[in-house]
Amino acid sequence: MNKKGHVLNAVLLSIGLGYILEPATELSAVPETLWTMVAITVPVTLGAMVPDIDTAFGTHRKTLHNLPLLIGFVAFPFYFGNLEYVWIGVLTHYVLDMAGSRRGIALFYPLLSTEYDLPTGVPVSSRYATIVTVLVTGVELAVAAAIVFDVPQWGLEVGRQTLGI
Repeated sequence: MNKKGHVLNAVLLSIGLGYILEPATELSAVPETLWTMVAITVPVTLGAMVPDIDTAFGTHRKTLHNLPLLIGFVAFPFYFGNLEYVWIGVLTHYVLDMAGSRRGIALFYPLLSTEYDLPTGVPVSSRYATIVTVLVTGVELAVAAAIVFDVPQWGLEVGRQTLGI
Protein backbone atom coordinates (compact mmCIF):
# COMPACT_ATOMS: atom_id res chain seq x y z
CA MET A 1 0.00 0.00 0.00
CA ASN A 2 0.97 3.62 -0.36
CA LYS A 3 1.40 6.18 2.45
CA LYS A 4 -2.19 7.39 2.10
CA GLY A 5 -3.44 3.82 2.60
CA HIS A 6 -1.24 3.28 5.65
CA VAL A 7 -2.38 6.54 7.26
CA LEU A 8 -6.06 5.77 6.49
CA ASN A 9 -5.64 2.29 7.98
CA ALA A 10 -3.89 3.63 11.09
CA VAL A 11 -6.46 6.36 11.75
CA LEU A 12 -9.48 4.08 11.22
CA LEU A 13 -7.88 1.35 13.30
CA SER A 14 -7.10 3.81 16.10
CA ILE A 15 -10.68 5.09 16.19
CA GLY A 16 -11.96 1.53 16.36
CA LEU A 17 -9.42 0.51 19.00
CA GLY A 18 -10.30 3.57 21.06
CA TYR A 19 -13.92 2.48 21.09
CA ILE A 20 -13.05 -1.17 21.80
CA LEU A 21 -10.80 -0.21 24.74
CA GLU A 22 -13.05 2.55 26.13
CA PRO A 23 -16.60 2.01 24.83
CA ALA A 24 -18.96 4.93 25.35
CA THR A 25 -22.14 3.23 26.50
CA GLU A 26 -23.47 6.46 28.00
CA LEU A 27 -23.22 10.07 26.85
CA SER A 28 -21.09 10.95 29.87
CA ALA A 29 -18.45 8.41 28.72
CA VAL A 30 -17.98 9.98 25.26
CA PRO A 31 -15.15 12.37 26.32
CA GLU A 32 -13.11 9.47 27.74
CA THR A 33 -13.66 7.45 24.56
CA LEU A 34 -12.58 10.40 22.39
CA TRP A 35 -9.51 10.94 24.60
CA THR A 36 -8.55 7.27 24.19
CA MET A 37 -8.99 7.51 20.41
CA VAL A 38 -6.68 10.54 20.22
CA ALA A 39 -4.14 8.96 22.59
CA ILE A 40 -3.97 5.89 20.35
CA THR A 41 -4.14 7.62 16.95
CA VAL A 42 -0.88 9.58 17.14
CA PRO A 43 1.50 6.71 18.06
CA VAL A 44 -0.28 4.17 15.84
CA THR A 45 -0.13 6.51 12.85
CA LEU A 46 3.55 7.27 13.49
CA GLY A 47 4.25 3.55 13.82
CA ALA A 48 2.43 2.88 10.56
CA MET A 49 4.85 5.24 8.80
CA VAL A 50 8.08 3.82 10.28
CA PRO A 51 8.52 0.83 7.93
CA ASP A 52 8.43 3.06 4.84
CA ILE A 53 11.52 4.93 6.04
CA ASP A 54 13.34 2.17 4.14
CA THR A 55 12.36 3.93 0.90
CA ALA A 56 15.12 6.44 1.74
CA PHE A 57 17.80 3.82 2.49
CA GLY A 58 18.20 0.08 2.23
CA THR A 59 15.76 -2.03 0.27
CA HIS A 60 12.07 -1.17 0.45
CA ARG A 61 9.88 -3.89 1.99
CA LYS A 62 12.95 -5.61 3.36
CA THR A 63 15.14 -3.35 5.52
CA LEU A 64 12.35 -2.14 7.85
CA HIS A 65 9.54 -4.55 6.95
CA ASN A 66 10.61 -7.49 9.12
CA LEU A 67 10.00 -9.23 12.42
CA PRO A 68 13.17 -7.96 14.18
CA LEU A 69 11.93 -4.36 13.81
CA LEU A 70 8.46 -5.31 15.08
CA ILE A 71 9.94 -7.17 18.05
CA GLY A 72 12.01 -4.09 18.86
CA PHE A 73 8.92 -1.88 18.91
CA VAL A 74 6.98 -4.41 21.01
CA ALA A 75 9.85 -4.59 23.53
CA PHE A 76 10.54 -0.83 23.64
CA PRO A 77 7.70 0.11 26.06
CA PHE A 78 8.75 -2.60 28.51
CA TYR A 79 12.27 -1.19 28.74
CA PHE A 80 11.69 2.55 28.36
CA GLY A 81 8.08 3.09 29.48
CA ASN A 82 6.89 4.95 26.39
CA LEU A 83 5.81 4.39 22.78
CA GLU A 84 3.15 1.91 23.93
CA TYR A 85 1.03 1.91 20.77
CA VAL A 86 3.70 2.45 18.10
CA TRP A 87 4.15 -1.30 17.61
CA ILE A 88 0.47 -1.56 16.61
CA GLY A 89 1.15 0.90 13.78
CA VAL A 90 4.17 -1.12 12.63
CA LEU A 91 2.16 -4.35 12.79
CA THR A 92 -0.80 -2.90 10.90
CA HIS A 93 1.62 -1.63 8.23
CA TYR A 94 2.90 -5.18 7.79
CA VAL A 95 -0.62 -6.62 7.67
CA LEU A 96 -1.69 -4.07 5.07
CA ASP A 97 1.39 -4.72 2.91
CA MET A 98 0.86 -8.48 3.11
CA ALA A 99 -2.93 -8.60 2.76
CA GLY A 100 -3.64 -5.43 0.82
CA SER A 101 -0.97 -5.40 -1.87
CA ARG A 102 0.40 -8.03 -4.21
CA ARG A 103 4.09 -7.73 -3.42
CA GLY A 104 4.31 -8.73 0.24
CA ILE A 105 7.17 -8.14 2.69
CA ALA A 106 10.40 -9.89 3.74
CA LEU A 107 9.38 -10.88 7.28
CA PHE A 108 12.60 -12.72 8.07
CA TYR A 109 15.03 -10.24 6.53
CA PRO A 110 18.07 -10.14 6.84
CA LEU A 111 18.10 -13.93 7.26
CA LEU A 112 15.83 -14.52 4.25
CA SER A 113 14.94 -12.16 1.43
CA THR A 114 11.78 -14.08 0.52
CA GLU A 115 8.73 -11.80 0.45
CA TYR A 116 5.52 -13.17 1.97
CA ASP A 117 2.02 -12.06 1.04
CA LEU A 118 -1.58 -13.19 1.02
CA PRO A 119 -3.60 -13.71 -2.18
CA THR A 120 -6.00 -10.91 -1.22
CA GLY A 121 -3.97 -7.93 -2.39
CA VAL A 122 -4.38 -5.51 -5.24
CA PRO A 123 -1.75 -3.36 -6.98
CA VAL A 124 -0.91 -0.23 -4.97
CA SER A 125 -2.13 1.95 -7.86
CA SER A 126 -5.44 0.06 -8.20
CA ARG A 127 -8.70 1.95 -7.88
CA TYR A 128 -9.69 -0.72 -5.33
CA ALA A 129 -6.73 -0.03 -3.02
CA THR A 130 -8.77 2.18 -0.65
CA ILE A 131 -11.59 -0.37 -0.46
CA VAL A 132 -9.10 -3.14 0.31
CA THR A 133 -7.50 -0.92 2.97
CA VAL A 134 -10.86 -0.39 4.68
CA LEU A 135 -11.67 -4.13 4.48
CA VAL A 136 -8.30 -5.08 5.97
CA THR A 137 -8.88 -2.53 8.74
CA GLY A 138 -12.28 -4.10 9.46
CA VAL A 139 -10.68 -7.53 9.82
CA GLU A 140 -7.97 -6.09 12.09
CA LEU A 141 -10.64 -4.51 14.31
CA ALA A 142 -12.59 -7.78 14.46
CA VAL A 143 -9.43 -9.59 15.57
CA ALA A 144 -8.68 -6.87 18.14
CA ALA A 145 -12.23 -7.05 19.53
CA ALA A 146 -11.97 -10.84 19.78
CA ILE A 147 -8.68 -10.52 21.66
CA VAL A 148 -10.00 -7.86 24.04
CA PHE A 149 -13.42 -9.40 24.73
CA ASP A 150 -13.24 -13.14 23.98
CA VAL A 151 -9.72 -14.25 24.87
CA PRO A 152 -9.93 -13.18 28.55
CA GLN A 153 -13.28 -14.97 28.85
CA TRP A 154 -11.87 -18.06 27.14
CA GLY A 155 -8.82 -18.01 29.44
CA LEU A 156 -11.06 -17.71 32.48
CA GLU A 157 -13.15 -20.66 31.29
CA VAL A 158 -10.05 -22.80 30.67
CA GLY A 159 -8.77 -21.89 34.14
CA ARG A 160 -12.09 -22.88 35.72
CA GLN A 161 -12.13 -26.20 33.87
CA THR A 162 -8.53 -26.88 34.85
CA LEU A 163 -9.33 -26.20 38.50
CA GLY A 164 -12.58 -28.14 38.32
CA ILE A 165 -14.71 -25.15 39.35
